[in-house]
Amino acid sequence: MTSVELSLVLFAISIAAGVLGALLGLGGGFVIVPVLTLVFHLDIRLAIGTSIVAVAATSSAGAARNVSESITNLRVATFLALATTLGAVTGALLAGVFDARFLFALFGIVLAVSGVQMLRTRPVPAVKVPVSLVKDPVPAMQGVRVSGNIAEGAVRGRHLADRLALHSAYYDESEGLEVPYVVVQTGLGLALMYLAGTVSGLLGIGSGALKVPAMDLAMHIPMKVSTATSNLLIGLTASASAVVYFARGDIDPLIAGPVAIGVLFGATQGSKMLRNMRSDRLRVLFVVVLGTVAAQMLWKGIG
Repeated sequence: MTSVELSLVLFAISIAAGVLGALLGLGGGFVIVPVLTLVFHLDIRLAIGTSIVAVAATSSAGAARNVSESITNLRVATFLALATTLGAVTGALLAGVFDARFLFALFGIVLAVSGVQMLRTRPVPAVKVPVSLVKDPVPAMQGVRVSGNIAEGAVRGRHLADRLALHSAYYDESEGLEVPYVVVQTGLGLALMYLAGTVSGLLGIGSGALKVPAMDLAMHIPMKVSTATSNLLIGLTASASAVVYFARGDIDPLIAGPVAIGVLFGATQGSKMLRNMRSDRLRVLFVVVLGTVAAQMLWKGIG
């Protein structure tokens, strides 16, 4: 295969990775790393360095549109950014220590665990929540249908979220209603974001596979908002770890170039599709994709 043919193939694959990355908040790296290592037999550290560049490209496209459409929670993103950025630097430094088989196995385990957690959590039917349960996140909230995740966590572990005004709402076009939500368990969210950032820097996957469940399951932020906010955080995480990979020589511009362009194009299309997708279908797609990739990477690591 010539260099031109390789670039075209990588570009085409990267478009698909960008679409899925923007839809699921994963950053595209969960496709790029397995393709480069399993199909093109690239060294996993070089594949991770390339993926870091693709992750940043995905985030820049998907995050911009989601912010303009008021799906992303900017306050939550700002609050969690410090933890995930520090974790990214930690992970990038650790990547130079562990051997390739360990990185393959860890990649598969991280995706498998995230998929199982999302599969076990069933969407709760929408309920009405009295405005007294919410610290004034949205005016005129009385009687508005909201995600069921508020009912359980609205009065638990949300004191810091109250002070930082992290609660918000978004308009769900697929449901045709305004969805207010309450952010809880902010301390747990910070801890999980540091872990997610570390995994991102270590594996180059954007760690949306951990960021989305952390916000959706731990902080009770709706799936669609979690996905959009994850896209923004992914760019910050990737930028921090990319510096370390570049300094170590683990980023090849001839490979990273077509991959980044393809992912950027695909992410733009994926972010347009996100607003019209139902959250339950997004959850199923998330689990199916993660399960498939996890099996491949585990086989490579322990086979």
